[in-house]
Amino acid sequence: MDDAAYPANAANAANAPSASPRRRRAALRLPPETNVLQSTMAAILAPRRAVPIVVVMVPLLFIQHVYSRATGALLLGALMCGTFLVVAPTLWRHLFPMGRESANPARSALIYGGVGVALIVGIGRGLSDLVGMGTTFLTTRPSLLVEVALFWVGGWGLARDIDFEENLRRERARAEELERARDHAELIALKSHLDPHFLFNTLNAIAEWCRADGRVAERAILQLSGMLRTVMSGIEEDEWPIAKELELCDALFSMYLVRDPEMFTYVREVPADLPAVSVPPMLLLPLAENAMKHGPSRGHRGEVRLVVRVLGDEHDEIELRVENPGRFAGPREGSTGLGIVHKRLALAYPERGAFSIRADGDRTVATLKLPLSPERSSRT
Repeated sequence: MDDAAYPANAANAANAPSASPRRRRAALRLPPETNVLQSTMAAILAPRRAVPIVVVMVPLLFIQHVYSRATGALLLGALMCGTFLVVAPTLWRHLFPMGRESANPARSALIYGGVGVALIVGIGRGLSDLVGMGTTFLTTRPSLLVEVALFWVGGWGLARDIDFEENLRRERARAEELERARDHAELIALKSHLDPHFLFNTLNAIAEWCRADGRVAERAILQLSGMLRTVMSGIEEDEWPIAKELELCDALFSMYLVRDPEMFTYVREVPADLPAVSVPPMLLLPLAENAMKHGPSRGHRGEVRLVVRVLGDEHDEIELRVENPGRFAGPREGSTGLGIVHKRLALAYPERGAFSIRADGDRTVATLKLPLSPERSSRT
């Protein structure tokens, strides 16, 4: 027996119907914008920033406590550090938001610089003089100059780091959403596949029947319209009952038999107690199309079998098998039908689904194995 695996067929997402509700639901869902102060505080409290900040500020506060004789010097130092952490990066992010140009950069810079001077000098000297604390290590003139510079540069550095991190997070979320939207559009295109040769041949046959046998033509038109209606409804669904999938395959085989009742013998082996499992729409249909295209349509007479079996000790797997006359000769260059099955199976059941096609004597056997309790991918 010869086994063959088919590569995934990359469908063009542009083929997906633009009006599909499923498509509209695939619109980008990015993380919401958060309050600048809240997001800044959350970012500062993150371990990757909080730990270095503590490492720098603890020695600074220790020196303030040891080298300042005034009571409350440690509290004053903690207040100055806390003010810097809350105000400096938040103010910079508000005045200079990443990705948007400031309306007046010079004015924003003056505001940022002025607020830094006012807070550092106001708290360091004004508050200490107000409570009669006197001069401390952090409130000497040289220290205040250094602290103002640290406010400006440190606030800018923290703000840029936070902005870059948030921008990276949003870009990753955007990329993930775009990937999901692309996969969803690709799935719609894959699900909408129906062999055009089958449609053309059937329509040509119906045109001939209209002249020769009106009743047969009418029956064929009704069957074809019902089948196409089912296909269109399946495009809008993520999954449907396996019984509906089997009915769609039955309709396909019936259409061929309407054209030529002697073309093949259809054998359907489906258990009466078939589990009520759901499957991706039109997952089995390409196998049925392939069986007809390379079997009876090429002059290979005999049985076309559709077999469904429940497998596993715990009956947790279902096997769908399509057999047709005509030996499988390997994948053909440019073929798409079986590649579509492989691609859709990988998207719907990324780890548990299986697909194979092989030659069995002078026949071809295509097999799908699906979990009964599928851990379905969110992209289906």
